[in-house]
Amino acid sequence: MTRLHAQLSGVMPIAPTAFLPSGEVDHDSMARLYAHYVACGACGVTVLGQLGEAPKLTHAESVALVQQAVRCMPQLPVVVGVSAPGFASMRALAQEAMQAGAAGVMVAPPNTLRTDDQIVAYYTQAVQAVGQDVPMVVQDYPLSFAVQMSPGVIRRMVQALPSVVMLKHEDWPGLDKISALRAFEAEGSMRRLAILCGNGGLFFDQELGRGADGANTGYAFAEMLCDMVQLWRAGQADAMHDLFDAHLPLLRYEQQPGVGLAVRKYVLMRRGLLAHDTQRQPGAVLPPAARAEVEHLLKRLARRDARAQLPNL
Repeated sequence: MTRLHAQLSGVMPIAPTAFLPSGEVDHDSMARLYAHYVACGACGVTVLGQLGEAPKLTHAESVALVQQAVRCMPQLPVVVGVSAPGFASMRALAQEAMQAGAAGVMVAPPNTLRTDDQIVAYYTQAVQAVGQDVPMVVQDYPLSFAVQMSPGVIRRMVQALPSVVMLKHEDWPGLDKISALRAFEAEGSMRRLAILCGNGGLFFDQELGRGADGANTGYAFAEMLCDMVQLWRAGQADAMHDLFDAHLPLLRYEQQPGVGLAVRKYVLMRRGLLAHDTQRQPGAVLPPAARAEVEHLLKRLARRDARAQLPNL
């Protein structure tokens, strides 16, 4: 069984959860999506994250999705979001996920944490709850969770908790945080930590330049993010920026609060990866005007990236 580790690099897409119009999980669409992630060169996949509408799923549905992900992508590490209001439910899902073959778990902080000591104490308890041998991703997303993690408190957690091997970095602005963490590593005051970035990839070009290892996000063209990493590694920074610039209008549109998931699911449906763009209730529906705007963005993108050339509606 593959375990998540601190040397991970590349693109680890956050998988949305596909639903049928009836609200049931669409496992056929999930299989297509997972095959796509493997084909485009992902270094792993995260399931049951915020993008996956995890709070709307039953425990049994969550476990079934993990089992399918591991079965469909045996060559990739599967990370499972196990964030929960209490440690009992977190422990239960984490244990079943690891038994199913998951590579690790991702934990977001509750919005009640205010001090560095509270943050460290919470993650210490989370590690104890899921098991000290279970690799953990710390999700740093203050825009959503209202918890501010300084570079110093992240270093404290990394040094105190050996199972913390990856940071999902989505602070905004957060480029200096990446630089500070890499400086800690360079001076020997913090062990190696994988840093994969979120925010839909909105700052991915600069994040790579600051030392990020890759992306951990759900942009609807995951293969473009994989291409960016390959171009960066090959020393082709200008080509990497050109590719990013072509996709930036759609990336920006996807990042709108409230409708971002609806946009993303719509694009994935238009690409043939999801059969429907349904969200489980309560969920947003993309109105006709927004769909027209997305279609306009896709047509403009297709002039520079043929992967956006889609059949007419």
